[in-house]
Amino acid sequence: MTDPLRRGVAEFIGTFTLVFIGCGAILAGLGYQDPSLVGVALAQGLAIAVMVSAVGHISGGHFNPAITLGFLITRRLNPVLAGVYWLAQFSGALVGALLVNWIFPEELVNAGKLGTPQLAGSIASFPGLIVEVILTFFLVWVVFATAADPRGTFKSIAGLAIGFTITLDILMGGPLTGAAMNPARAFGPELVHNDWADAWIWYVGPAVGGVLAAVLYEWLYLRPLAPEPVGPPETGVREPRPGETAAS
Repeated sequence: MTDPLRRGVAEFIGTFTLVFIGCGAILAGLGYQDPSLVGVALAQGLAIAVMVSAVGHISGGHFNPAITLGFLITRRLNPVLAGVYWLAQFSGALVGALLVNWIFPEELVNAGKLGTPQLAGSIASFPGLIVEVILTFFLVWVVFATAADPRGTFKSIAGLAIGFTITLDILMGGPLTGAAMNPARAFGPELVHNDWADAWIWYVGPAVGGVLAAVLYEWLYLRPLAPEPVGPPETGVREPRPGETAAS
């Protein structure tokens, strides 16, 4: 049980960081400076980039039940460990939301709805669902490409690509759906603030997007491991040396 415990603690801390920093950045922007979409996007992207870099070698740095579901569906994570991850992720999100709710004044919490993801007034439920599906697809696709694929860049750039994906997703989807891409990120503030409007979107959307990305990447590139990395003679594609162009 020691190994699942250690992995679970890493997932708890990573998810706690995302919710504490993400929701805190939203409320801080409302109360103490001009709210900035870029600032909120960077806060959450950096939170994940830092935590994946810090503990990715311990748990894989999921911090997201949709990512864990993708690894479970593709048999890259056993069901017991997936259950530990989900418990840790939802618990970390809840504790993060509770602390943000305690730290900030009630008027700010209510004004920002504790960072609970919301649909824009002009966005209906189904388009909002599709936005969450697509944004989560991007995220899980990048996770598989960098962390699950042994040819990926996980050891080279760690969480940088994953954090950047969250940032770019929020820059597009934040004004539309809140760009949660993560059931735990939605669950913490929803439960603490008791705001469940259209809540199913932030559970169904990430689950569908995560499974689609995981299964597609697994099927196309990991079973069997293909294609060969660019450069080896068997690929037929020679990677240019520094200073060369592909056509030279």
